[in-house]
Amino acid sequence: MLNTIVFDLDGTLLPLDMDKFMHTYFNEMGIAFRDMTDPKLLVANIWKATDTMIDNLEPRTNEEVFMEAFSKLIDGDLEAYKKRFDKFYDEGFLKVQEAAYSLPLIKDAVTTLKEKGYKIVVATNPMFPRKAIIHRIHWAGFEEEDFSYITCYENNHYCKPQIQFYEEVLKEIGKTPEECMMVGNDVEEDLVAGKLGMQTYLITDNLLHRGSEIICTYKGTYEDFYRFAQELKPVR
Repeated sequence: MLNTIVFDLDGTLLPLDMDKFMHTYFNEMGIAFRDMTDPKLLVANIWKATDTMIDNLEPRTNEEVFMEAFSKLIDGDLEAYKKRFDKFYDEGFLKVQEAAYSLPLIKDAVTTLKEKGYKIVVATNPMFPRKAIIHRIHWAGFEEEDFSYITCYENNHYCKPQIQFYEEVLKEIGKTPEECMMVGNDVEEDLVAGKLGMQTYLITDNLLHRGSEIICTYKGTYEDFYRFAQELKPVR
């Protein structure tokens, strides 16, 4: 029986302009590290290390995989970079909020689901530190305590679209696929959860689609999902 709703964050719980998000993110990152490295080189190295993290299928945390790959690309002390990254997510990263906005409809949908007894989980692609994810949860109008589980790169070992990511989430929350529904806006990264037997709901407002076939249980706009949440039966 369905009793758990698993949400993507960027473009789902947190509507945003992805192009503006990425531009602001890397621009501010370049500013934060300009005394340590060339901004363009920094961006290139971050992307290379991120690709390694996404492709990883070993049971190592995403943070470990990213930092190991990143350390091989830089000229300098990795610990100094780590400290600067930590500071960046307290300061420059906050400007990325300009690319995002909160949406009462999705917040009301989550409130409705919680009132009906559903467990609510955030399964964002864990490529960011927890503090960066908590910032974005706040921007969406939520609190950390609104969710029973939140993915992050310090704790999780795989990334979307790897099926192992969803297997790990299910293990961590102690649920079977049949008990869960994945809600997201990315065809390739979020709907893969359906391969495990999870129901899926594709939010179409901020749709990310790279051309693969769309296979989902449900799909619709934020307004459609809000009505869907209202119509769901309470958890017994």
